[in-house]
Amino acid sequence: MTTTATRDILDTVEFDEGGFMVDPHAWTPEIAEAIAEREGLELTERHWVVIHFARDEFAKNGEAPTLRRITKTTDVSTKEIYKLFPGGPAKVAAKIAGLGKPTGCI
Repeated sequence: MTTTATRDILDTVEFDEGGFMVDPHAWTPEIAEAIAEREGLELTERHWVVIHFARDEFAKNGEAPTLRRITKTTDVSTKEIYKLFPGGPAKVAAKIAGLGKPTGCI
């Protein structure tokens, strides 16, 4: 169940119809925690490896990284990322990182 604090912080953020933040520059770690809670996840250090990588890639390239890019560039394996972000790992990671839907995601 979503807490009042989570609802409050998410009420300050604009999302598109897919649940992705409209303005990735408005992202904060607190917003990430709230989005993760909404997605049913409790963030660990390993989640943050992926989230920080995704944010760094966005800063460099202007878009969210693909699943392949994440697993080839970080020490997070494909098997692990599916456990960390069930239900479409690149897409869920991008949501939590405050980014748009990665190119190539269905």
